[in-house]
Amino acid sequence: MMNRAKIGYIILFTCLALFPLVDNPRWLTVITTFCIYSVVALSVDIVLGRAGMFDMGHALFFGLGAYITAILNVHFGYNVLVAIPFVIIIPAIIAIVISSPIVHLRGDYLLVATVGMNIVFEQALKNNLFGLTGGPNGIFGVNAEVFGFFLDEPLPIYYIAFALLLFTLLIIRNLEKSKVGRALHYVQEDSLASESIGINARFYRVFAFSLGAAIAGLAGFVFSIQYAAVSPEAFNFMTSVIFFAIVLVGGKASIPGILAGTFIMFVLPEVFREFATARYFVFGFAMILSMILRPEGMFPAKYGKLPKYVTEEKA
Repeated sequence: MMNRAKIGYIILFTCLALFPLVDNPRWLTVITTFCIYSVVALSVDIVLGRAGMFDMGHALFFGLGAYITAILNVHFGYNVLVAIPFVIIIPAIIAIVISSPIVHLRGDYLLVATVGMNIVFEQALKNNLFGLTGGPNGIFGVNAEVFGFFLDEPLPIYYIAFALLLFTLLIIRNLEKSKVGRALHYVQEDSLASESIGINARFYRVFAFSLGAAIAGLAGFVFSIQYAAVSPEAFNFMTSVIFFAIVLVGGKASIPGILAGTFIMFVLPEVFREFATARYFVFGFAMILSMILRPEGMFPAKYGKLPKYVTEEKA
């Protein structure tokens, strides 16, 4: 018999798959954004929720994917599909390079280092790095035509974002069940104890940064196609803070919690559109309530469930 979580996922993904039947362009755009931002929040959770490292600069990798796509397409004339391997590999390599010297930092020291990374990235974009980033105005005119089809039309971009969300959940599902996922859990719980049983905490922390960066870069690729433009404001420090807060409010290492946190931040304001400009106020209030009433998040992850063969009575 299926448990409640599986039934919930089936209902959610069936609703998302059939959502275009609503035939409302505005809501199709909103749910497309929900799918993209859910992917970024899930990539933050790999670093924060599963490896236990404070990362408040993750918009850097999201922006890298978006800018790599825009630069290759607008400045060099490549088809957007050519950018796919680059938006995965380049953010992952940069994550390895910049995280290797800082993963040994703890708590607020690591947090400040990641904030600095995001600020440097934003300033580089605004100063038109190598004459390619377009300065404060960014880059406009991403052409998403592929074999005569326009991927930036509402329906194609929706299913691309939905497919990316399913792909990301599949990666995280496999990560949870793998040796790497168990190692990350032990590193998060107690890095000193994990090293005493032979786990290389430094290696797994850098791995978490690079995997999260690769997924965020892919989300940036879809984001740049959806809006056909990129600008520094979309990937600034405040964006990183929002994704960081979504993981804390929803629940670290909890997929339902992160999807719910993204829904509250990006979809609920559209339901009450007259209050949309106050969404930061509402989300800030939700953060305060969550930290007081549910410090582990709205839907905290559960560990320690004994396998059935231990609890079932033998005949």
